[in-house]
Amino acid sequence: QVQLVESGGGLVQAGGSLRLSCAASRSIFSINSMGWYRQAPGKQRELVAVIASGESTAYLDSVKGRFTISRVNATNTVALQMNSLKPEDTAVYYCNSVPAVNYWGQGTQVTVSS
Repeated sequence: QVQLVESGGGLVQAGGSLRLSCAASRSIFSINSMGWYRQAPGKQRELVAVIASGESTAYLDSVKGRFTISRVNATNTVALQMNSLKPEDTAVYYCNSVPAVNYWGQGTQVTVSS
């Protein structure tokens, strides 16, 4: 059974921090790289951060140095530590494999106020 459950979002002031967590089913988690995506109102979903099974990482230029992705293979979880948040980081955040499977969780809302 496919499962992706995101949590940890909220409302934070600019400059603040949030830590997102994702519980994934083993069928997704064990296949390949995992990533965090986000979708802001009126915009297309974009890939923010990727972590490979070997734990190498890559980031969208606009979040480099502020976001850190990590994974715990034993529990099929992926986290995204977000620091120095900006209003333009406001979006619904989703986790999925990279490339994404044709299933999305409910996401978690991140709102950064100026």
